[in-house]
Amino acid sequence: MTRNIDLPPLTRAADLLPASIDAAERTIDVVWSTGARVRRNPFFGDAFDEELAMDPRAVRLDRLNAGAPLLKVHDASALDSVIGSVVPGTARIENGRGIARVRFSDRAEVEPLWKDVEAGHIRAVSIGYQVHRFEVTKQAGAPELWRAVDWTPFEISAVPIGADPAAGFRADEPLHPCVVHRADAPTQEKAAMDDAVTDNAETHTRQAAPEAQDRISNAPLIDAEAIAARARDSERERVGTIYDLAGRLHLERSFADDLVKRGVTLDAARSEILDKVATDAEKTRVSPQVSVPLGGRDERVTRRDAVSNALLHRYSPTLFPLSEPAREYRGMTLLEHAREFLGSAGVNVRGMSRDEIATRALHSTSDFPEVLSAVTNKTLRQAYEAYPRTFIPFCRQVLATDFKAMQRVQIGEAPQLLKVGEGGEFKRGTIAESKESYRIETYGRVVGITRQVLINDDLDAFTRIPAMYGTAIATLESDVVWGIVTANANMADGVPLFHATHKNLASPAGVPSVTAIGDGRTAMAKQTGLDKKTVLNVRPAYLLVPAALELAAEQIIAQNLVPAKTGDVVPQSIRTLTPIAEPRLDVASATAWYLAASPAQIDTIEFAYLEGQQGAYIETRNGFDVDGVEIKCRLDFGAKAIDWRGLFRNPGA
Repeated sequence: MTRNIDLPPLTRAADLLPASIDAAERTIDVVWSTGARVRRNPFFGDAFDEELAMDPRAVRLDRLNAGAPLLKVHDASALDSVIGSVVPGTARIENGRGIARVRFSDRAEVEPLWKDVEAGHIRAVSIGYQVHRFEVTKQAGAPELWRAVDWTPFEISAVPIGADPAAGFRADEPLHPCVVHRADAPTQEKAAMDDAVTDNAETHTRQAAPEAQDRISNAPLIDAEAIAARARDSERERVGTIYDLAGRLHLERSFADDLVKRGVTLDAARSEILDKVATDAEKTRVSPQVSVPLGGRDERVTRRDAVSNALLHRYSPTLFPLSEPAREYRGMTLLEHAREFLGSAGVNVRGMSRDEIATRALHSTSDFPEVLSAVTNKTLRQAYEAYPRTFIPFCRQVLATDFKAMQRVQIGEAPQLLKVGEGGEFKRGTIAESKESYRIETYGRVVGITRQVLINDDLDAFTRIPAMYGTAIATLESDVVWGIVTANANMADGVPLFHATHKNLASPAGVPSVTAIGDGRTAMAKQTGLDKKTVLNVRPAYLLVPAALELAAEQIIAQNLVPAKTGDVVPQSIRTLTPIAEPRLDVASATAWYLAASPAQIDTIEFAYLEGQQGAYIETRNGFDVDGVEIKCRLDFGAKAIDWRGLFRNPGA
């Protein structure tokens, strides 16, 4: 059955695309419709679901492409409400979405609005449209579906809150004819209700339709503010409930965002959430020890990993062997990868220049920026871990919870146990202590990957350069720790780390030899606790030498199976020492050498990272200062000599 009714213009929420903003031209892209199904609650009659057909043949784009106005909150009553216009010819339908570009006016009173759009404070946009033809069908267990198969968008408005899909018809707008076609023949009761809906809609638009004055003399007044307030409260409840349910059921945030954006009602959202939970449960079989995904990995994750592996293999085939999924991406240029990711994200790249592809790939919702970040992260981390940090064996690592100074207490030894006679009293003892203090510091740099890198297919820009930064971070850690050894700064007691007072400085000095090492070992064994009485018997585990003495140290420690004479025998205790050669020691002295105990026996030097960010930490974001992706390398690190008794220095010959 087909009937004609009069309808006012309708509004729907639309989205600004911040990444598309052009400050020079004062333009920004708008997704003005996705055709999503929304619930309409007219002032009279039953609620119904409205859906906009997004077939290009169903949408009349003439008014938008002719430069339709950009209004302020749908206010068409004054000229100063026009704050811009649609760029002619930019309105189009792509992949089921209506897209257009709007330009803001240069008028002084519009400037604050434009600044708020640039800053991201104004994000909500709404469109006004007219429906010329609906096709109405029944839905099982739901209101009727009114599908707009012929409609015209005619204006876009900036609004403080996105247009409420359930706000209904605007009573202060003129009516326009609309054809309503029902797929099934209605009952007499339904036809009568339709007549009532039409009559009531005409009754409450007497300002815009003077010909209806005779029929509305007794019409009740409508409190528009109260209706709008109820609509806002309803929308807040809908959005809050959807996010709460999705969070409690551990669903992805993007799933809840999609439900909110599509205007799905609470009942329908609950149904979709339950379906999602059931689908996820079917994909995984849970046992007491293990969860086995039956559906395999997400295709997007698999592709990202494969492309990352292909690029890393291109950078270093030996360090990063080519995986089987990555073979189909081998040999592709960076720009070819960018084009493929854009296509997978639904972007039509046909006819785009190389520069446009590079720019869109770096500022889009595709996975390409994540691939670049993953490659950069892995190359930096690989170089960081490959650098020889020779201080690790004889130092102790801890984690700092914040950047405050850490107090490290050098605890003295337990007091000697005293004999207790029969019926005697246990006497109390005390433990002496000394404090050392230090804190972690933050070091960092930013690496930028620009669109020029993609156009030039310059893989080194985000493989070799990050690798160099990884080496630089590891070098910094070594500089800090070995600087403590060579600087010989004062401890908490005001005495240098290596000093005769601390009984850890050789006198006389000499080159590394069995005798000299034995003297150092003896001095460490005789070290006493803070009570000056308890003998600690510290045993050296490492022989620290500058690069100039590396060969001599290895010759001394090398096992001597058949010595020529008794005096040439190298004791077992010396042969078990681990030699560590460090060129940073040569800078301070090419002759001085050291003995160090294991940190498991006694404190020596302690180094700390911020908790949760051990080693190099990487952050990425779409570039703001540079036209591309920015990678920030950060290190939160600190070190300090905690106890002198586990270290010994010989100035050498």
